[in-house]
Amino acid sequence: MYKSLIFTIIAVAVALFAQTRAPATVDLAQVDKIFARWNASMPGCAVGVAVDGKPELAKAYGMADLERDVKNTPETIFEAGSVSKQFTAASVLLLARDGKLSLDDPVRKYIPELPDYGEPLRIRHMLTHTSGLRDWGNIEAIAGWPRTSRVYTHAHVLEIVARQKSLNFPPGTRWSYSNSGYNLSAILVSRVSGMPFAEFTRQRLFVPLGLTHTSWRDDHTRIVRNRAIAYNDARDGLHIEMPFENVHGNGGLLTTVGDLLTWSGHYDTPRAEDRAIVAEQQEPGRFSDGRAHEYGLGLYVRRYKGVRQVDHSGSTAGYRADLARYPDQYLSVAVLCNASSAQATQYGRAVADLYLGDRITATGAPQSAYAASEADLAAAAGVYRNAGRGTAVTVTRDQSGLSAGRGQRLVPMSATRFVTASGQTWELNGRGTRITDAFGRVDTLERTATPKPTADELRPLAGVYASDEAETMLTVAVEGDALVIKRRPDTTFRLTPLYPDAFAAAQLGTIVFRRDGGGRVNALSVIEDRVWDLRFARQPARATGSQ
Repeated sequence: MYKSLIFTIIAVAVALFAQTRAPATVDLAQVDKIFARWNASMPGCAVGVAVDGKPELAKAYGMADLERDVKNTPETIFEAGSVSKQFTAASVLLLARDGKLSLDDPVRKYIPELPDYGEPLRIRHMLTHTSGLRDWGNIEAIAGWPRTSRVYTHAHVLEIVARQKSLNFPPGTRWSYSNSGYNLSAILVSRVSGMPFAEFTRQRLFVPLGLTHTSWRDDHTRIVRNRAIAYNDARDGLHIEMPFENVHGNGGLLTTVGDLLTWSGHYDTPRAEDRAIVAEQQEPGRFSDGRAHEYGLGLYVRRYKGVRQVDHSGSTAGYRADLARYPDQYLSVAVLCNASSAQATQYGRAVADLYLGDRITATGAPQSAYAASEADLAAAAGVYRNAGRGTAVTVTRDQSGLSAGRGQRLVPMSATRFVTASGQTWELNGRGTRITDAFGRVDTLERTATPKPTADELRPLAGVYASDEAETMLTVAVEGDALVIKRRPDTTFRLTPLYPDAFAAAQLGTIVFRRDGGGRVNALSVIEDRVWDLRFARQPARATGSQ
């Protein structure tokens, strides 16, 4: 009877495993269809799939080098963009396991060059994007030197971050994606371990796990055999777009789909000594008030069509990447591409759908629970100002209903309550709206009107503004009946009014002019997703009398 019970338990376990495990066979023609765009006249992608830790698919499409007619293969080396972040987080966790640091240590303990922002900025904050650190790449883009336009190094990154006089928000209170935190983490690993970050990861991660084709782009001039050239799909055709910079840790991982699958597999069956690290890395992060969010330590931890998904995408120059794992189905999908228009994440999810089969559930936009009247829609449409950040969002009305910002649909649940596919809830009261996201973060926006200022009303805003943090100057001028910003002689941004003293500038963000107690404009702020309030001080007028 005892043996019978054992056999029964084993049979049940096998049956449950079979129900969750992804199917091992898929019609490869369906995979080919996903990547059909990429042919011998185009760059392309490589895709790899592992089921239960074993390779099930390895294919490549398009060309690695169009000038030399070199095809992409499953062994082609691509750059993985921000997929790299999980390797950096794992490196920090290894040092924590060694007893050389704690994730709750203040970062300034190891990088004293950083300013003291009052509240402790901790290592954990950097790894979960709750640090409030401005993204150094966005700062440089505001200054007119975006990434890949200069050969940036970690020394440059540290210098840029150290110049910042404030954070986007107090550490631990909000979430904002920041490459700065991961570049600083790579610097921290080097300082604590006493060896270059690239060498530390080679010794402690790549070699032990058998990642034989993986390294870092710590020297962009280094020869890397079998590396695909990255391309940008411009209007006038394809152009080479390589990441000519040496910063890494935030990105910069050179790897293959096979190595990514090997890496992904170590999360399913980690070495005994790595089990605690693997578990900690996949725990959802938490804000300082205890609320959870979906970013762990270098990994998103969330759900996809009803199943658990641990993933990260990546984008650097013309490279695109995605690595996703479905732990309950023992499935991993890796996609690496060398074209800026390649939708690596979309391709990866489409491939995952084939392997997950009926284990996934159809999910779509939330369904309306209320038939909004014409009066309801008219009352909701308008411009809303985020008083805290200074940004504005426009709710527009079309034949399908309401949308906010860049096409995010607002689905009515009542006359004053709307929801979005991203999990936001909008509650309108006539004077503004209260937006609560999927993690309980709340933003209060005030209803405002878009002004139509005349040239005379705009002239008091004209002048020269300078920022020590961005090391650049902006000249604001009136041209015709519009306000423009000039950044050096070669770049001019036309400003579109949002609300009084606030404007939108394509490729620059939101511009808010600041006034002193007497009402005189004395500064302007540049506001972006990853840089919330970069101040430019107005410079004294020249003797010519210009403002």
